[in-house]
Amino acid sequence: MIPAPLGQAPLEEIMPEIVKNTIGQLRYFIVENEKTARRFIKNICPEKKQSDLVIFQLDKHDKTARLKEFIQPLIDGEDIGLLSEAGLPAVADPGSLIVALAHKHGFWVKPLVGPSSLMLALMASGLNGQTFSFEGYLPRETSDLKRKIKALEKRSMNENRAIICIETPYRNNKLFESFIRFLHPQTQLCIATDLTLATEFIKTLPVQKWKKHQVDLHKRPTVFVFQASNFF
Repeated sequence: MIPAPLGQAPLEEIMPEIVKNTIGQLRYFIVENEKTARRFIKNICPEKKQSDLVIFQLDKHDKTARLKEFIQPLIDGEDIGLLSEAGLPAVADPGSLIVALAHKHGFWVKPLVGPSSLMLALMASGLNGQTFSFEGYLPRETSDLKRKIKALEKRSMNENRAIICIETPYRNNKLFESFIRFLHPQTQLCIATDLTLATEFIKTLPVQKWKKHQVDLHKRPTVFVFQASNFF
């Protein structure tokens, strides 16, 4: 399980040597996007011949029968690298389908150390790192989104829980505006964007104070973390 950078960050600053060494030893890869996977492999291991690579592109809608084709090299005695589009494989990523299949067939699974936008955001948020949940993508329809945000906020207050969410980068501004509209003014909200990049921005403020800040998150990878106080 091979981590990928979260953006155009210097690889030597975020990737341990074992990632490069592992990629150098592998021929078979299961990836989310072949083009970006090849670019990353070339950047971290430039001596590796691209023509030697055998790459399977994974989609969250792939059926089990097709996934079994992906792990055929494992059955044949070869190692396979599972590579995410960004960050860690199988976390907010369809790679978990492959990992589950590998366990089912008794294959060895080895996770490698690398950047996780979710954990980096939580670490830097100042919110509860003992009790938290990752909720992934929230509903897009406004009424459903409002109900979900309110329910998560109530759970956060009742359980002293930090809530982690993400959104497709081009919809970040809309989700941020929804948090400002639907969360209680005293709820703490962390915006963590462009993590590990030169443009990295991380700030935690009560919702009422975010109303006075202008932030543009459009097409910038962003993690949202919020935690409610006992104001109900």
